[in-house]
Amino acid sequence: MAPQVFFITGTSTGFGYYYVEKCLKEGDKVVATARNSSKLSFPDANKDNYLAVDCDVTDSASVTKAFEKGFAHFKRIDVVVNNAGYGLSGEFESLSEQQIRTQMEVNFFGLLNVTREALHYLRDKNPTSGGHIQQITSIGGQRGVPTFSIYCASKWAVEGYTEALSHELKPEWNISLTCIEPGGFRTDWAGRSMAFAEKKHPAYDHINAKETMQKRNGTQAGEPKKGAEAMWEVAKMKDPPLRLVIGSDAYTAIMGKIKTYGENYPKYEKLSNSTDVEGYERPS
Repeated sequence: MAPQVFFITGTSTGFGYYYVEKCLKEGDKVVATARNSSKLSFPDANKDNYLAVDCDVTDSASVTKAFEKGFAHFKRIDVVVNNAGYGLSGEFESLSEQQIRTQMEVNFFGLLNVTREALHYLRDKNPTSGGHIQQITSIGGQRGVPTFSIYCASKWAVEGYTEALSHELKPEWNISLTCIEPGGFRTDWAGRSMAFAEKKHPAYDHINAKETMQKRNGTQAGEPKKGAEAMWEVAKMKDPPLRLVIGSDAYTAIMGKIKTYGENYPKYEKLSNSTDVEGYERPS
């Protein structure tokens, strides 16, 4: 397969860093973005295969400029990876309105900004229409986790948005979408990158979010470098899936969720089907 041009957000640490590293090692080219791209450094990077660009995903003008620079440098963009984001932990009633809005602004609205530009470039700017958009969501985008209500909300929003969008794209545009849903990986996500509630609600004395995350940090199942390599493999698939979990814990969790769904809905089948207009013909 010919080298591809990747546009990856959030590349300073974790998945983003290792994703860039994998791409360069395999002979691909990368537009690596970060809020301060001058701090980025990769061993296999040179002017022919790598471009570091400042990008604040919450600023649509910044996103537009980053795509313009990347396209001007490489003359096309093949794979866009929405990796920028962070975790917010705390009981819902302990989180401030500003914390909640910032979480959604980065994890959801920032992703929308990047995806909007990505669609434009993959469909209208590339020499040949087509490409792949990867949304790095979370197993938390498929199940609710205590102390992560707003983080999960941001990831569920990404999941629903992406699924709906996948049905809007014309097949001839040749643009594929994938929600990649990691489980727990030993990145900075649960460490220095984690944000916590600013003011503890007294009703939640049975939960200590910070202590729980401190104990979990560094003990997760996932190896970040292997996770990034799996994401790269998905990018090379001819027909990538709409959803894919990575991590044995995420796989176990999603299979458990599917089992729960499979048991819950049939249990209430009669009630669910009792509300139709008289004479309405149900779709097969």
